[in-house]
Amino acid sequence: MATTEHFEYVFLGGGKGGKSLAMDLARAGKHVAVIERGMIGGSCINVACIPTKALIQVARITHAANELARLSGNAAQAAPDMKIVRERVRSVVDGMVQVNLSAFHASGLELIIGDGRFVAPRVLEVHLPDGQRRVIEADHAFVNTGTTAAVPDIEGLREAAPLTHTEALQLEVLPEKLVVLGGGYIGLELAQAFHRLGSRVTVLQDGPRIATREDPDVTDAIEKSLTHEGIDIRTNVKAVRIEGHSGQEVKIILADGSAVNGTHILVAAGRTPNTRNIGLAAAGVEVDSRGFIVTDERLATTAERTWAIGEVAGTPMFTHASFDDYRVLKSVLDGGSRTKTDRVIPYALFIEPELGRIGINETEANARGIPFRVASLSMAAVPRARTNGETDGFMKILVSSSSDEILGFTMLGTNAGEVVSTVQMAMLGKLPYTVVRDAVIAHPTITEGLNLLLAKVEARHSR
Repeated sequence: MATTEHFEYVFLGGGKGGKSLAMDLARAGKHVAVIERGMIGGSCINVACIPTKALIQVARITHAANELARLSGNAAQAAPDMKIVRERVRSVVDGMVQVNLSAFHASGLELIIGDGRFVAPRVLEVHLPDGQRRVIEADHAFVNTGTTAAVPDIEGLREAAPLTHTEALQLEVLPEKLVVLGGGYIGLELAQAFHRLGSRVTVLQDGPRIATREDPDVTDAIEKSLTHEGIDIRTNVKAVRIEGHSGQEVKIILADGSAVNGTHILVAAGRTPNTRNIGLAAAGVEVDSRGFIVTDERLATTAERTWAIGEVAGTPMFTHASFDDYRVLKSVLDGGSRTKTDRVIPYALFIEPELGRIGINETEANARGIPFRVASLSMAAVPRARTNGETDGFMKILVSSSSDEILGFTMLGTNAGEVVSTVQMAMLGKLPYTVVRDAVIAHPTITEGLNLLLAKVEARHSR
């Protein structure tokens, strides 16, 4: 029987928020263990944010090369070697894994590679790769196990061995015809990337619009742009049966009896929390109907001295949101008052034109009965966008009707993810929109478009 080892703090999973807190504690001299199945540094750097953006960058370069060939009157199209692409993506990941490993060792935490599960409150049994077993007991426990790609319960889908974003990043042969199930952010990013690499791509969305979190004018513009590029987007279609095997030949049978054929199928239909088979019941940790861990505003679970971090706790599925969970928990341990409530989390969708957003949009404001003023500006009105030849999309801002406070900002256009941070700073400082409107912003930059956009906001009427 394995001897029980005692730590002050134990982390099950090594995602962004958890690993940041674990290293902080270890550097402060605490006895800390991180139990990780194998993704050193978390899913972001191994199979999510970092490798997908590396793939998207290769696709962007390929697209630019093809545009240059077109402008040169050359009919030949660039066709990257997918084995080299895979190695390029892998090298980026490997480099960041090594950075994380070095940081772990330097902090003084103990990294335990193995399959961990709770067997009692704050007690975990870890099965190691060599067949050995360790039992870890801690004063404080943190669950940071993340999520995995959901595979819908569609007849024949699992048997077809579909790709998820994880397997798509490992491909050494470019799909001839890729069918993407799901028109959300992951699906759209990978759809455009593989299209630019040379695949014929069809996106099937079970719903009236793609990117359904956004306002209709935003999703209409995204769909128009992607369709113009050559991606086949079909909305209000429901897959009911899958025939064949992904990587060879697949047929997706739709509810109306029609079918879509492809060589590969990619599932991008949401995320499932990694809460099964990790002993949460034994730990006294409750989950909700979808399997996410139930937490309060300070990320405490239903078990004493046990917290959850990141996506598994229902935190918005962004690495920067998980990192803010770290800030919340650091405050908790230091006796502070920071919570996860009322935080405004920006995000970006890395297609072209890029989508960036902060705060509420028109749909949300109307649903909540919040009166607002709205202004929009075509990217064609921004001088830098014209010089770059990237005039697709627009900026849109919501300003309170009762004050000059900025409520939300959406941008579909080049460098949107960077511009949104400027608006975020103004929102955090609770500055009136007029401060940004009248700011001297360098010309010609994309951010300068904020001057033009905010000049269009209707003046607040005094009462």
